[in-house]
Amino acid sequence: MNTRRTTLHTTRRLAVATLAALAMSSTGAFAEVKAKIGHAMPESHPQAVAMNKFAELAGTYTKGNVKVQAYHSGVLGSDEKQLQAVQAGTQELYIGTLAPLSTRVKEVQVWDLPFMFQNVREVYAVLDGASSKKIFEKIEPAGLVGLTWTGMGFRNLSNSKRSVTRLEDVNGLKVRVMANPVALETWKTIGANAVPMAFAEVFPALEIKALDGQENPLVHMYANKMQEVQKYISVTNHVYTPVALVASKKFWDSLSPADKAGVQKAAVEAGLLQRKLLDEGDADVIGKFKAAGVTVNTVSPAELARIQDKVKPVVAKFSPIIGEDFVKDFYAEIDKARAAK
Repeated sequence: MNTRRTTLHTTRRLAVATLAALAMSSTGAFAEVKAKIGHAMPESHPQAVAMNKFAELAGTYTKGNVKVQAYHSGVLGSDEKQLQAVQAGTQELYIGTLAPLSTRVKEVQVWDLPFMFQNVREVYAVLDGASSKKIFEKIEPAGLVGLTWTGMGFRNLSNSKRSVTRLEDVNGLKVRVMANPVALETWKTIGANAVPMAFAEVFPALEIKALDGQENPLVHMYANKMQEVQKYISVTNHVYTPVALVASKKFWDSLSPADKAGVQKAAVEAGLLQRKLLDEGDADVIGKFKAAGVTVNTVSPAELARIQDKVKPVVAKFSPIIGEDFVKDFYAEIDKARAAK
């Protein structure tokens, strides 16, 4: 009798253990989430390297629960299309400019104001500061969750006609600029024929001389082979372009707290890697441009001061549109970083 009871007890224990194992297996399968992250940069760009790292780290920090696949070179669409897809929940993650949101989230336009920063240390202090967090709060109603800010680099001017060493050299140059009102007003104010155009159309337009020039970060220029269609680069550092890694709220809400923490940690670390690679890349590509026959010059501090004075009306015009208090706080963060040398 005792033997029979022992056998029944053992059988029950085995059955419970089997059910528990099946339940754990089912839970594990259910917890696995596949996610796409897309961006516009080619695979040779530091952002692509950083996003591959993000995909790897997200898997590691969520213990395999979140499997991220990175899609480079705009294969998922333009920045605007991808942002819309993330808002709709049909794409899980995106990294790139938030400029397409600038009509709905006016504070995004603050990054378009010209000649605010002297160096990347000031930029990174602001990217990690209160103003950037406020922008993430502002985009939440649009169905987006901000995970981290990182860099794309200072924007500089290239063209096929002449070296730009002074304000007057810009006069008459037909320059592609970002399709936002601040950029358009800035370049018109300093004498350029400013042309808004999708970036995918820029290289062929430069190739057939429909455009004289464009302005972008140095690494971005080199990765997109601007050295093949541009003879001159002027280091102006007129605007710093940040990018944000954002998640679809629909996707984010589907994650457990632990997986959210893992993805967030992966995003921050990948963002820091991207900053590092871009800083190293800027120094590296100047030599590559020169080797390719491009003339690279730096605009002098005195001449930059002249240009800054020229564009003051642009800052005055757009500050009330962006929000004067927000702009004031933004500049205060820059001043604080500058004073902390």
